[in-house]
Order: sequence, then C-alpha cells, then structure tokens
Amino acid sequence: MSEERESLFEFPCPFPLKIMGLANDSLAQEVLDMVLRHAPDFDGGTMEMRASTAGKYVSLTCTINATSKVQLDTLYRELSSHPLVKIVL
Repeated sequence: MSEERESLFEFPCPFPLKIMGLANDSLAQEVLDMVLRHAPDFDGGTMEMRASTAGKYVSLTCTINATSKVQLDTLYRELSSHPLVKIVL
C-alpha cells in the first residue's frame, strides 16, 4: 500500500480537532499558537470554546485545513504533550 493510501482521508480536507484541558487563562492562546505553527491558515476566530459544567475543564474545537497525515500526527503530538491539555481527539 502506498504512503498516500495509508490514510483514510483525502488531503487537503477540513479536520476538526477537539482539545480538552484544564480551564486556565492561557490555554486557548497556547493551543492557538500550536495550531498556527502547523496550520498557518487557521482562523483563530473560528475556535469554539465550551466550559465543563463544574468549570474545571474546557474543550476547544479547531477545524483546520489538514494537508497531510504527517501534519496531523505532528500537531497531535505537540498538543498532547502540553501540560494543560488532557485529551486530544
């Protein structure tokens, strides 16, 4: 199987990333900075934010224009390694 067919996606494509982390004043900006490093055409104004019922956690949804599996894998690794981020889907 060729490298191009290893992915179920056809690139480029819109790809929603859901990032859940501890509610913190800097989380949204730090996530935005990481996303922009890997998807410079992402419009930060489209980031969706939702707080948990108790307010301890927040979920951020960033729909990027994914260009490759490598881009997505690298972005997932960077987001997942951030100390405030608990889950990346």
